[in-house]
Amino acid sequence: MVGNLPNLLTLTRILLLPFFVATLIYNNYQYALIIFIAASVTDILDGFIARVTKQITDFGKILDPVADKFFLVTSFILMSKIGLIPLWLAIVVISKDLIVVTGSVILYFVTHKLNIEPSILGKAASASQFFLVGLILLYSTLAEEMTVPMPIFSVVAVVTALAGFHYVYKGLKIANSQNS
Repeated sequence: MVGNLPNLLTLTRILLLPFFVATLIYNNYQYALIIFIAASVTDILDGFIARVTKQITDFGKILDPVADKFFLVTSFILMSKIGLIPLWLAIVVISKDLIVVTGSVILYFVTHKLNIEPSILGKAASASQFFLVGLILLYSTLAEEMTVPMPIFSVVAVVTALAGFHYVYKGLKIANSQNS
């Protein structure tokens, strides 16, 4: 069922995005942090409720990661434009997502199956990216002098790049098995 509670929570996360964008554009980081926390809670709850109530749907399996990508890509683009995230990190994050989405589309045409299964590295990359966005918003709310240490940016970049390489490896493996 498309209209179950987990899917509605995921749709709520997507609907929060324009408000999040507006708060970032107008440098209202306190409200951005509140919206970010609300979106994070919906992300945790939708998966938990779907598993506990056995309301996992094909629609939800696609919508949930799409909602996450919308939120993260938008965050990284805007935060790099504002100067809260280094541009090079935004490029790493967005490039990885573009490569994974493009690879998924290509695999769909080759295998005629939509196989969206997040890996541990992919989940770690998303978690580190969400953590970074939340940390930046928290620091920006608490004091303007507080900045995220560069090693944290580097760790997010490395985990994201490793996840990207892992997805490419998995995709090539699937494509090769189809051609054998």
